[in-house]
Amino acid sequence: MSVIQEWGTRWQVTFAPEKTQAMVVSRSPAAGPAVEGRLRFGGVPLPLQEAVKVLGVEVDRELRFNGHIKHIAKKASHMVSALRRVASFLDRGGKLLLYKAQIRPYLELAALSWMSCAASHTRRLHSIQRRALQLVDAADPPDPPAQFEPVSPLDSLEHRMDVAALVVFLKAQVQGVPHLAGIRQLPRITTRSTRTVLTSGDAVEMPRSRASQHQRTFVGRVSRMWNIFTAAVPHIQEMNTQSVKLAANRWRLSKPAPLMILVIL
Repeated sequence: MSVIQEWGTRWQVTFAPEKTQAMVVSRSPAAGPAVEGRLRFGGVPLPLQEAVKVLGVEVDRELRFNGHIKHIAKKASHMVSALRRVASFLDRGGKLLLYKAQIRPYLELAALSWMSCAASHTRRLHSIQRRALQLVDAADPPDPPAQFEPVSPLDSLEHRMDVAALVVFLKAQVQGVPHLAGIRQLPRITTRSTRTVLTSGDAVEMPRSRASQHQRTFVGRVSRMWNIFTAAVPHIQEMNTQSVKLAANRWRLSKPAPLMILVIL
């Protein structure tokens, strides 16, 4: 129970133990049994869980998001099946609008937090988008072939995730947004430039780690991508957020997806 004093009025807030989650994050197999039964909330013991959900994102005791990807992939797959059932009643514009409004936001929910997932898990989300776009591009039976107008291709989920990550990194590195200070990286001190090593005044020091999972996290991945992006797009300091977003879209379109994975991971 917690009592909050605000504007002369006492507000009483009660926390429900049954809605409280507990999880032990440790490499030691003995850490869980050592804590089991000792955590209490309001006199009620809290059972330890293998995974907890925070603001709709599920993370397990190994700080992996594999379970979250499986959950949203299953839910999004059901949404695509629902889209298939109503596709015959909609034109291409209506099907595309329904995909953008109902399916794609679910696939991208808090994507920057679980971007450290292995490619084998994220490929499931890409396959769902391909299924949805096949429905969008499918010609309606009543329409003659001469009236078919292909829908412009949508950006991949990886493309949109990379652009969003660059914009967030811009707010942390250049604009100095206070709540993003935790991901701000030290500027790289450049000693020399060569033809094979691109440098810029906005480059940052990349965190070094031998763990592939850590290299795929936001700071590890986006630091590498940021250094390549700022070398190709100068004068970042003089650009506003919208200009950087447009530049990031153009830059990302010029990079094939397989090449980007090899470069930034």
